[in-house]
Amino acid sequence: MGRHVAEDFPSLDRTVDDACAAIGLEIEALAVPGLAGVVLGGGYGRGEGGVREGGRLSNDMDFFAITEEGAGEGGDVPRIAALLEPVSRKWTGKLGIDVDFIVRTPWRIRHDEKRIMIQELLRGYFDVAGKSGAELFAAVERRAAEDIPLGEAARLLMNRGMGLLLAREQGTGNGEQGTDSRDFVSRNINKCILGAGDALLVARHRYAWRAAGRADALDDALYRKAVEWKFRPKADPVCDWETARAVWTGAFGEVMEALARSGDLGRSIREALRWIVRRRTAGELKSFGQDCTVRVLRGVENAIRARSGIPQSLRRDWEIFN
Repeated sequence: MGRHVAEDFPSLDRTVDDACAAIGLEIEALAVPGLAGVVLGGGYGRGEGGVREGGRLSNDMDFFAITEEGAGEGGDVPRIAALLEPVSRKWTGKLGIDVDFIVRTPWRIRHDEKRIMIQELLRGYFDVAGKSGAELFAAVERRAAEDIPLGEAARLLMNRGMGLLLAREQGTGNGEQGTDSRDFVSRNINKCILGAGDALLVARHRYAWRAAGRADALDDALYRKAVEWKFRPKADPVCDWETARAVWTGAFGEVMEALARSGDLGRSIREALRWIVRRRTAGELKSFGQDCTVRVLRGVENAIRARSGIPQSLRRDWEIFN
């Protein structure tokens, strides 16, 4: 395994190193007020990036831009994001993959420390600009993989289920879609298989921080195939849409049972207010007060079971609570 990619591929490691060095210099030159530091996270940050045919980068490059302590979500985050956007746009064009900056305040990082995204970031990042990750994340607690809250399983299923619906929406199924469309469909089907398996591992308290460890813990042939696809993407999907649908719905059933046993499906004033404030409506009475992520997840499940299009209200719900 290399520094940035899952396989021994020195040329791609150098490509990522060179890009990070150049991006770091550009960020330092911008002297963004309120920006404490930037690290590369995601697959390339933790040494699990993929390699496309021909030795090309395949994953998005996800940079985490952490503000100074005391910065606010309301104004500082959008301002910093806007200042970094030209860097994102330039390097997306140069590298041929999406280069994204995820701006977070230290408060938001601590608030979300139980989430998989943050815990994986703590276990694999690459310093790019400003303060080091060791300084930026010094106050964030590392948690055991088996202690990930069940809500993260629901979040995984919500996001990967929506990706599956988007894949169905974009793919015509007659072989006439363009290369970009086929790639989108294949990638989202693969993410669905991985996300469903990861959700099961969270529900069973057997999650692992590395993809290989998760494959061993789940011990499922299709999941292993999806991990291989993640590291070496192909033109064809790891399975067809209907197979992915069956895998997702099976995981949904087990996760919902686990949530019910834990009592996490109960209603609360906090979740009711959260929905009202962010959606500007109380929504359906039958789901009033439910966990917002689970509430959206149920809508995704209805659309997947019906093999229907994505209702505009569901798309909006997902965009808000994603």
